[in-house]
Amino acid sequence: MLGKTANGLYWMFRYLERSENTARLVETGQRLALSQSGGRDSEWRSIVETAGESAGFDALHDAATKETAVDWMLRSKENSSSILSCIIAARMNARTVRAALTHEVWESVNSAYMTATSILARKVTERDLPKALGTIRRCTALVRGATHGTMMRNDIYNFARIGTFLERADNTARILDIKYYVLLPSVSFVGSPVDNVQWETILRSVSGYGGYRLAYGNNPNPRDIAQFLILDRRFPRSIAFCTHKLRDNLEHLALDYDGRMPSLEQIEQYEEKNRAQTIEGVFEYGLHEFIQKVLNQISGLSGQIEIDYRFYE
Repeated sequence: MLGKTANGLYWMFRYLERSENTARLVETGQRLALSQSGGRDSEWRSIVETAGESAGFDALHDAATKETAVDWMLRSKENSSSILSCIIAARMNARTVRAALTHEVWESVNSAYMTATSILARKVTERDLPKALGTIRRCTALVRGATHGTMMRNDIYNFARIGTFLERADNTARILDIKYYVLLPSVSFVGSPVDNVQWETILRSVSGYGGYRLAYGNNPNPRDIAQFLILDRRFPRSIAFCTHKLRDNLEHLALDYDGRMPSLEQIEQYEEKNRAQTIEGVFEYGLHEFIQKVLNQISGLSGQIEIDYRFYE
């Protein structure tokens, strides 16, 4: 496959996953803000920082209020990672690789684009925010369903899934980091009802509440939630699940192209280390520090994949 086509598929699915993850991030901020007393705007500064968009945001805004932060993350054209920007970019990449997509995938991307440009044409009110976020998530889920149901399991599919799982692992790590490092008001809140509500909110933000209850019971606690989202390979949004799928897809590409790339060796090393990891070890190391290490690994792997498959040729 030409590097340009692989690049288009990879980024198309990264942007689609990012748009859904940004919706989840905003939803997390909204729910966590409701669990805080006083309705402070500091939570929204935290959301912008965790998304990695504080520099661009600060260049255009004097302060991070709920209104400015939500609009920046949902529809700002100056923010390349806003939901609207991501869906527009995904459709542009889909047009570039149109011949590699099935009719169903192309139509679902087009539908997501038309829906997003319609509901994000103007500022979303607080009353309409939950509905708008839910609609974005359903649109991206339709693309994912069309991909699963109609695409050949070949190199096209593998590049699409690599983009998806890189972005998803990054998002799960960032959502965990919001809770532990940024939004907990004080060490004195650890183990309190406020702390437990925030952890449960994180779980719900990745659609993991039902799966968690099946695996760990009806009483969520920080240790088990962190275990579930970091190390449990059964949950499709955990870091361990995403790492395993990345290894699978890179192994399939190695078979397709009859050669092992450095990115495959890199993900093998990451997965082996993570398999040996325990949640007690994660907390002893420091959850924030561990998450930062994961984010650096994801960034490094992304760069290596782009080098290996000549995405810029």
